[in-house]
Formats: sequence, structure tokens, C-alpha cells
Amino acid sequence: MTALRPIDLATWPRREHFEHYRDRVPCTWEMTVELDVTDFAETVRRTDRRTYASQLWAIASVVNRHAEFRMQLLEDGSPAVWDVVHPMFTVFHPDTETFSVLFVPYDDDPARFHEAAVTTMERYRDDHRMFPQVDRPENVFDVSTLPGASFTGFALHVKDGFDHLLPIFTIGRYRYVEGRTVMPIAVQVNHAAVDGFHGSRLFTELQTTFAEAGWLRG
Repeated sequence: MTALRPIDLATWPRREHFEHYRDRVPCTWEMTVELDVTDFAETVRRTDRRTYASQLWAIASVVNRHAEFRMQLLEDGSPAVWDVVHPMFTVFHPDTETFSVLFVPYDDDPARFHEAAVTTMERYRDDHRMFPQVDRPENVFDVSTLPGASFTGFALHVKDGFDHLLPIFTIGRYRYVEGRTVMPIAVQVNHAAVDGFHGSRLFTELQTTFAEAGWLRG
């Protein structure tokens, strides 16, 4: 069973930083990068994998490597870390120009995750409720897309967002630069949980995951 484990503040190296950005200077920050996804895009075309489901696995696999992206506040406001977090993502309904929000349990096997994600998307394809799944867990992080637009900057403003520690991702449309395929992706994080170092490492590992997409053939 997945657990939410309290952080031992007495031994946590980031205690001072957490308390500063939680109590004295509450703030969130956002970062947008363009990842080179040339190998990923070409590999998807040569396999039966779907782009969105595969993007979700790539993001979730990196998120789950690091405790700072699996954090949540307990009722008393103290920090804790989930053993695992699952992607909760948007799917668009062209006929109504609305979207639904779905989740799929994270699986470190990309093939099993892909099958589960595709099955879930197909199951709820014609269900126009915003939240059609009734069994959504607490340990989810958000992913959404702007498939009709590429961007170099993106900002999201969440009311009472200073209590939200899990990351929020937004993916944009591919564009082509000097023969390479690039994908804009933005992340919003809470500074109480995530510093610039952690954000930079996240995107470095995401770049490696998309640039070395042999896992799609497994």
C-alpha cells in the first residue's frame, strides 16, 4: 500500500529552506524549457506507441525518482513524501470543446503503463464529465497539454497554491528547429519543496529520457 511518510525535520537538510518558503516568503515558481524530442518522435512513429501516453510515462518516471516532486502537506502543515505519485492528465473532447481529467497508476514498466493509459483514455473517450473516475487517489500530480500551440513561456496562477506541493506540468505542440523536433514543457512548483537545482535536474533527466527513447521499443 502506498504511504505518505512524514519527513523527519530534525535531520532534513532542507528544513530551513522549507520553513522559509512555507512561512516567511511563501512562493511558487515556474520554468519553461524546450526539450529535444527528435528521437522520441521518430521512435513513436516506428512503433505502435501513442505519443501522449508515452509522454506521460516519461514525465512520471522522472518525477518518481525524486522525493521533492512527491511531497504533500499533512493536516498540521508539516511536509511528507508519497512512496509513489501518479499522473493525472487532461483529455480533450472536440465535439464539446471541453476536457476530462483522468489518472493512470504509475508503473515503472513503460509498456504496461502505456497499455493502462490507452485503455483508460479509450474507456472514457465519450464521457464528458470533468472527473469521470470516482476512485481518484490523493497521490497524483497534474499534466495538461496545449496541443494547438507551441510556447516559450507559460504561467499558471493557482488560488491558495502555497499549500500545493506536487508539480504541475503543461506540454505544448512540437515545433521544428534546424532539423530537430522540440517540445515545450512547463512546470509549476512550490519553492518550499523545490529549488532551482531540483528543477534543473528534473529537466536534464527529462531531456535524457526523451533523447534516448529506446524504452519505447521494450
